[in-house]
Amino acid sequence: MEWSWTGVLYHPGWVVSTVILGLVVRMQRKGSWNPRACPVDLTGKTAIVTGANTGIGKFIALDLAHRKARVILACRSQERGQAALEEIRRKSHNSNVHLQLVDTSSLRCVRDFAHRINQEEKRLDILVNNAGASGLPKAMTSEGLELSFATNHLGPFLLTNLLLDLMKRSAPARIVNVSSANHWRGVVDFSHFHGENLTYRLDS
Repeated sequence: MEWSWTGVLYHPGWVVSTVILGLVVRMQRKGSWNPRACPVDLTGKTAIVTGANTGIGKFIALDLAHRKARVILACRSQERGQAALEEIRRKSHNSNVHLQLVDTSSLRCVRDFAHRINQEEKRLDILVNNAGASGLPKAMTSEGLELSFATNHLGPFLLTNLLLDLMKRSAPARIVNVSSANHWRGVVDFSHFHGENLTYRLDS
């Protein structure tokens, strides 16, 4: 009998196994998540969301505001941050939403922001490190750090550590780091962090 891939693929055993696997996956599958259906109330809690003027950060801040948290939008742009602030207040009917400026690419700016928070806020229950960027120009910060690395990693890391004591005093508290799948695209080269050997090549 002549062997063929068609015969293997359409063998009754494979067909039965495929059907069973499909049924198991379907049984395990959960319905789409609806944040509005979650009953958690955050009255009395304070949350900071970096990069809250657009995208995922804005949606997170809006959801926290809906849950009656005190929400601090940590944004780089006064104009875009103010627009997001007004929209979130209007949609959530929560006036306890505030804007603070911070640029996570600047460690000095991060330190200044954290100092203000530590001085002005009595508690911090939620920190969402959402601010980040890709496709930034090849550049170094004034502190001698590669721009993307400073923005996406060093800034959020420093901010978290500077606010950690306040969060510990507010326990139980939560830190959420928003990321992407881009870390699968390359390997760590420590010389890049100081602007050396940068190619900025994107894999096709």
